Amino acid sequence: MKINAATVSRRSFLRYCGGTALGTALSMPAVMARGDVTPFRAGIACVDITPELPVSMVGGFRDRTATGVHDPLHARCIVLDNGEAQLALVMVDNCLIQRPVFEAAKKRIQDRTGLSPDRVLAAATHTHTGVTVTSVFQSDPVPGYADFLAERIAEAVDAAVEALEPAQIAWGSGAVPGEVFNRRWYMKDGTIPPNPFGGTTDKVQMNPPRASENLVEPSGPTDPTVSILALRRPDGTPLAILANYSLHYVGDTEAAVLSADYYGFFADKLAALMAPAASGKPFLAMMSNGTSGNINNVNFREAGVAGPPYSRMSAVAESVANEVFQRYQELEFKDTAVLASATREITLGVRKPAAGELERARAIVAAAEGPDMKTSEEVFARESILLADFPDAVPVPLQALRIGDLGIAAIPCEVFVEIGLALRNESPFKNTFTIELANGYNGYLPTAEHHALGGYETWRARSSYLEVAAAEKIQETMRALLAEVKS
Repeated sequence: MKINAATVSRRSFLRYCGGTALGTALSMPAVMARGDVTPFRAGIACVDITPELPVSMVGGFRDRTATGVHDPLHARCIVLDNGEAQLALVMVDNCLIQRPVFEAAKKRIQDRTGLSPDRVLAAATHTHTGVTVTSVFQSDPVPGYADFLAERIAEAVDAAVEALEPAQIAWGSGAVPGEVFNRRWYMKDGTIPPNPFGGTTDKVQMNPPRASENLVEPSGPTDPTVSILALRRPDGTPLAILANYSLHYVGDTEAAVLSADYYGFFADKLAALMAPAASGKPFLAMMSNGTSGNINNVNFREAGVAGPPYSRMSAVAESVANEVFQRYQELEFKDTAVLASATREITLGVRKPAAGELERARAIVAAAEGPDMKTSEEVFARESILLADFPDAVPVPLQALRIGDLGIAAIPCEVFVEIGLALRNESPFKNTFTIELANGYNGYLPTAEHHALGGYETWRARSSYLEVAAAEKIQETMRALLAEVKS
């Protein structure tokens, strides 16, 4: 498999992304005459990260091979500059991105632009039809893609810095309650299947049968909030919108085909809505994933009717884009904003199999027919064996950004919705949202209460291995980081 090695020139950045052609843009002078006031500036960029085919496609218990591309994958970037500080936000069309990839990208960014790693927030969107860059279940990284992706992320930030132009900024929120559903359900007694470890202690089931008579109620809430960070030029033409919505992904794709999922569809649909106001000038829309570890787009109360591939993605993207477009009209833009960042690395324990559990796992894998694990019991037995080689504790990078009176928490996990709601309620900022899968990947982050309920997201694997108290410790650190950037 060959990686498409085309590069993006710093001064001839030409891509098509989010429905708008992004062409060459000249940056403002880096040094201004004494006495001049440096204007608030923003720059946008979008680079194609689609590789040549075929490639491994992450997102399932078994590996899948992508042989086609429905819509291209991108790394989208916004850079903010208030004359005293800069911040970069990058959203990448991928499922899970390990920390070394982001760190490699940030080193290149610092070397090329001077922007320090703590001022760059980079995150995966969580499309389940992206390229494998992190080992999970039976998918292993595509050779060469990690370096390719790090380079493209760096190119996106570099190009956005080159494209800095005077801008105004606003933030706010809307709500789309009809597209988010809690996917972990209490079921009638005795109807939850045994878990892959042979236990019958699970009290909830992820993705139960739709319209089942055994459904009782969801095990938690949803978050319908759509958070918005918007930028426009002084002449009023829109420049960029970053949205945040707590929806895992949609996933009604064709088999063996790469797609950015609804995140890419949203970017296209919002760009189309903004096109008349943009008057032909470059505009970038991008979607970040909120706290959606236990949230999806399936209404389990109803049987549901299967539509053509991509129809649900398109419908969800349209609903969210329409809400963002309407709320954009109400935003109050400001000429500048305080920009700040804070990072902290904490050490968290790893849940590893006990000796007896490891012995059972080895016996299951030894009895499996062929190298591919076919049952969930086999898949999680293999995961137990792999987890046995993990360290007893791992470092977890956390980050907070301040953009005016907007606070952003960045966590490298698939975060349960209760955590995002709590961080918003406890935040010192009027507006706060969380971006998950940011700056690395450390598996699911259930609350301790959800660990007690069991279910897929708590099952010990490389996709869920942090200690039971991890959520509490991460929330405590994030509260401190948000307070730090506020002050």
